[in-house]
Formats: sequence, C-alpha cells, structure tokens
Amino acid sequence: MSKERNEINVEYTWDLTSVFADDQAWRDEFVSLEADVAKGSDLAGHLLDSAQNLLEITELQLSLMRRLEKLYVYASMKQDEDTRVSAYQELYSQINGLYARFGQTFAFYEPEFMAVTKEQLESYMAEEPGLNLYRHYFDRLLFQKEHVLSPKEEALLAGASEIFGSASEMFEILDNADIVLPFIEDENGDAVQLTHGNYIHFMESDDRRVRKDAYEALYSVYEQYQHTYAKTLQTTVKVHNYQAQVRNYQSARQAALAANFIPESVYDTLLKAVNRHLPLLHRYVALKARILGLDDIRMYDIYTPLSRNNLSISYEESLEKSKEVLAVLGDDYLSKVKDAFDNRWIDVYENKGKRSGAYSGGSYDTKAYMLLNWQDNLDNLYTLVHETGHSMHSSYSRETQPYVYGDYSIFLAEIASTTNENILTEKLLASVEDKESRFAILNHYLDGFRGTVFRQTQFAEFEQLIHKADQEGQVLTSDFLNQTYGDLNAKYYGLSVEENPQIQYEWARIPHFYYNYYVFQYATGFAAASALADKIVHGTDEDGEAYINYLKAGNSDYPLAVISKAGVNMEVEDYLNDAFAVFERRLDELENLAQELGVL
Repeated sequence: MSKERNEINVEYTWDLTSVFADDQAWRDEFVSLEADVAKGSDLAGHLLDSAQNLLEITELQLSLMRRLEKLYVYASMKQDEDTRVSAYQELYSQINGLYARFGQTFAFYEPEFMAVTKEQLESYMAEEPGLNLYRHYFDRLLFQKEHVLSPKEEALLAGASEIFGSASEMFEILDNADIVLPFIEDENGDAVQLTHGNYIHFMESDDRRVRKDAYEALYSVYEQYQHTYAKTLQTTVKVHNYQAQVRNYQSARQAALAANFIPESVYDTLLKAVNRHLPLLHRYVALKARILGLDDIRMYDIYTPLSRNNLSISYEESLEKSKEVLAVLGDDYLSKVKDAFDNRWIDVYENKGKRSGAYSGGSYDTKAYMLLNWQDNLDNLYTLVHETGHSMHSSYSRETQPYVYGDYSIFLAEIASTTNENILTEKLLASVEDKESRFAILNHYLDGFRGTVFRQTQFAEFEQLIHKADQEGQVLTSDFLNQTYGDLNAKYYGLSVEENPQIQYEWARIPHFYYNYYVFQYATGFAAASALADKIVHGTDEDGEAYINYLKAGNSDYPLAVISKAGVNMEVEDYLNDAFAVFERRLDELENLAQELGVL
C-alpha cells in the first residue's frame, strides 16, 4: 500500500518554499498579478505607435508571463503532490483562469504586430536599441503570420482556452484521482492494490501468473471506463483539429509542428524508418519468447526482464551512480547535478493521490524540479538520469539566456534527457565485463529502445491516425479506437489482438495523447541522443563543449539549427539508421551472450 503524503520523509520531497513561502504568499502574488494583467487592456491598438511602445509592451507582456509561469509551477506541483486535495485543485483552476484572462488581454499583440513591415521594424530597431534583443523573437512571430487571426478572433480563442483544455484536465482527474485499481496477489500470495506506480513492477515479475493478473486487472478498469476515456480523447482531438482549422493550417499535425518550426517531413521520416525496421522488434520479441521458454508469448510478457541477475538499486545508490557517469559532461555540469540531488529539487517516492509517472518542471525563476515515483530497480536509475537531463537543460538555458529565450523547443527537450540515458548505457557497458551483468544491461537497453523508439512511434502513428480520422468525419468511439489501436499494436509487435484482447484498451491510459503531437519527439530524441552520447563518451573535448552549448542555446535559434550545431542533422534519415544499427549490434550481442550463458 502506498503511503499518505505526510508519511513521506521530508528529505525525499521537493522544497517548493523557494517558489513561494506558503499558500498565502502565492495568493498575494496572484491578486497582484491579476490587477497588473487587467491594466494591459488599455494597450490594445497602440503596439506599433512607436519604437518605444513596441519595446515597452513587449517587455510588459513577457514580464507578466514570467510571473504567471512561477504561479503555475507552484499550483500545479502542489496539486501533483496529492491530486485529491481540493485546495490545490482550486489554486490550479485559478491560475488557469488567469492564464486565460492574460491571453484575452494580450490577444491584440500578435495581430497588431503582424501589421509591421520589414522596413518599419528595422527602423524601430535602429531607433530603439533595446529591441534588438528581440530580433529572433520577432522573426519567429512573423514566421506564423498567415496563421494569426484578427484581434477580436484571437481574443475569442484566448477566452476559450480553459474550455479547450477541460477534456485533458478531466482525463488527469479521472486517471489519477477517481479510478480505483483492483487488488491482486503478489508473488508471495499477499493482496496488493495496483497503482500506476507499481504496475510496471508487477509486469516485470518473474512470476507469469502475477504478470497476467496485474495486466488483466488493470485493463479491466480501462475496459469498464472505455466510453468515458473515448469521450475525453475524442474531445481533445476535436479541439486540436478545430484550432488548426481556424488558424488556416491543413492539419493539427502541421499546426503542432509549425509551433516548433519542424517540417512534417521529420515526422513522416520517423514513421517510415521505424516501420521499415519493425522486423528488428519482431526478432527481439521472438528472442524474448525463446529465452523465457514461452511458445505463447503475450503482451504481458513484453516487459519481463530476461536476466535473473538482481539489479535492484536503491535511490541513494542511484544518485551516486548518476554523478559518476554524468561526470563525463564536465565539472560545471556535475556541480549542477549535485545541487539538484542535494537541495531537494526531487520529489522521490509515490504517495496516495500523487501524480503518476515522472517529469522535470519549474520555470525561469525556480529550480528545475523533478517528480519521480521511485522503485528500486535499474529502470528507475534510467528515469533519474533522464529527468536530470531535462533539468540540466533547463538550468543551462535559464542561466545563459534572457527570459525571452530561456526556454527550449519541446522538439529538443527529449534529446537532452535521452542523451543522459545513452551515456549511462555506454558507461555501464564499458565498465562491466561480467557476462550476466552485461546481459542484464543489454536487455535493459533493448527494452528501453523498444519503449522509446518503437513504442513512442507506435503512439505517434496512432495519434496521426485518430486526428486524420476525426478530420475526415469519423466518430472516435471506443470501438473505433480499440480497433485502430489493436491493429496497430499487432503490426508493431507481431502479436495478434485475438490472443491479446486487453491491449486494445491501452490507448485509454496514455496521457501523452492529450499533449498534441508530443510523443514522436521521444523517438526522434532518443535516436539523436544515440549519436550525441557516442560523441560525448568517445569523441573529443570539442564534442562535449558543443553539447553544452546546445544546452545553453534555449530558444535563441530554430530547433533544427540548434541541434545541428551539436553535430546531428535531423532533416535526413541517417541519425535514425545509425540508432537502429546500434540496436541491432546490441541485439546480436544479447543473442550471443544468451547462448554462452545457456539460457537459449
């Protein structure tokens, strides 16, 4: 049974007092910011009156957004600590409401700015040197010119932002707070309640009966609520398609990728490359079946580690191992890692009502906090270095760039995190000679690749299919979603829906389908990270320096240009093929080791 929040040792919880001392301090700032946002309503119609106006209104808008983000961080993270607490649900609702009002107040900004001519903008920059800081910011805005609506239309859309996000919020509450997962019997015959946090633990059990029971118990709940989940997902997809349509995009995918200046060809290249390499996944699944001694492998066997070597690792041991392997990134990077580990940037253990999964968060004026739901295993060590990669990326960007460029494209976000994972794998394989331990590490890498490149691309393909279906008038009923997802899963794993009926409901439990074309970046990021990790571990000091400069770049350039400077060209397929070559090479080694160890 998971503990209540107040039963968790405080040293394993994040310290949000550096954001706001307490809830009252948050409320005081909320009231102050609310009043300041309201004052912006008098500025509409005056953005381009003069160079000074353009500078002052731009800086006011950004300064208010900066304060909004800090308020949001506190409210959202306090809610994530225990999603059952109504007081933090209220704070979270309040800050979302203020975001909407802020959006309405400054809805005039982009439409008015789009009226500027190139000559006028250059004249203003010459007249007011302070505007030169925002040159790239302005270029990014003008890039979207044909998709910005009139001030009145922008205000209407901004005012509806809470409504547009309501289906996603309903999913979060339903999935994290309302549904009750069943009890199962663990390996010892003891009754244990399933949670989002311990589910994977049971799926990795050596006891097939436990895996099967946990799998069927979990999906019995999603089958029960499939129609509700279908409605929240359908609504979210309709919102994405509607917003794309009114902004004159051809599709929701085009709109989502254009926001990060990513051509759709990057997405299509990923799907084609992964589909072409699906035989490698089928080969890995077949190898897993042989090693496990199964002639009827099922989806509930996919997560089962092939190694009997106990690689249990505590949180404290994982902190030390993370520092050891990440030292390759240099003293400055390591000092930042130590600061995060030693000064309560991390919320470590699961508690009742806590948001599931893991993430790195924060804002420009806060620490780059991390949320975990820790279990003592190798997978959680990888999660730790993954989220640490995000947090170090955030820290470098915020410390190096002014606020306007202090964030980074979500397209680049997953590269920093998975580079850390690949460094960990490289370091472990370089230092471990024991065949059984090496076998376990290779198995973990291959499972990680399966989960990040193959699985996330499967999600991306599903996301594209359902958005296109809705755009073409197909109703996204649970039957349609089940059929679509089941067939796609069968294609990827080579395992039939008839023998794995529960997997057709998996779509219902995936929060990333509410993130508007986010998941493909896990796959592209992992593949790019494979190339970067190789450069960092086996390359020159210049390679490491180029990588740190990528972390520092933030939004100061376009995403593909930023990562290109670090040494990876993501506009061609080579980086994906290189990643699959590493997968195949390590799969070969795992097969050979399996024979040497006599497990085949």
